[in-house]
Amino acid sequence: MSLFSIMMAAIAPGIALLIYFYLKDRYEPEPLHLVIKFFFLGVAIVFPLMIIQRAMVLGLGDSPYVFSFLTSAGVEEFAKWFIIYHILYNHTEFDEPYDGILYTVALSLGFATLENVLYALYNSMSVMSLLLRGLLPVSGHALFGVIMGDYIGKAKFTTTKRKRNIFLALGLILPIFWHGLYDLILHMMSQYWLWYIIPLMIVLWYGGMSKITRASNRSPFRFIKREEEVNL
Repeated sequence: MSLFSIMMAAIAPGIALLIYFYLKDRYEPEPLHLVIKFFFLGVAIVFPLMIIQRAMVLGLGDSPYVFSFLTSAGVEEFAKWFIIYHILYNHTEFDEPYDGILYTVALSLGFATLENVLYALYNSMSVMSLLLRGLLPVSGHALFGVIMGDYIGKAKFTTTKRKRNIFLALGLILPIFWHGLYDLILHMMSQYWLWYIIPLMIVLWYGGMSKITRASNRSPFRFIKREEEVNL
């Protein structure tokens, strides 16, 4: 397989998912350039996090539980949460709950896409294998981003400080848990991992789509959009 084919097969799932989540923003579409910026922020953090993770493996070892929940999920999800909180949270474009999901997913997909490219370059894989990775780890990162972004969106638009802090904490803890569980299955189940991963992905997709629907329904622009349609 040519290098071009490898690159396209590795990049395509992330781009397709980004377009899908972007089109889910029904009421007040976000500036495309800002969504792309967060995608490339995700790309930019891959190598720094790889260095940190390598140092943690050398220092803490690579036991399945430590690696899955701390070295892998902990480091990656904290980095995403930190960027979203410090760059997006007070941004003027963060003006409806779904925005938290969209930008966090964009960031997550940027990270997952470069990770997928690197995996493809260092491992001999068919196009079908790369597309399978798109259905599993790449979409997994997107769904962890949905969970994080949903709770950050709830924190942004809640009325009490206590709820805000709870939502921000859940926006970090829950993605780490689900990401860690995903990685743990891959480490512990060498032969029958698909029997565990597929049900997990079904749960994540179902929960993620429910969160997207509820976040969209909480949009302050929802009724404005409907009034415009009625006037037309």
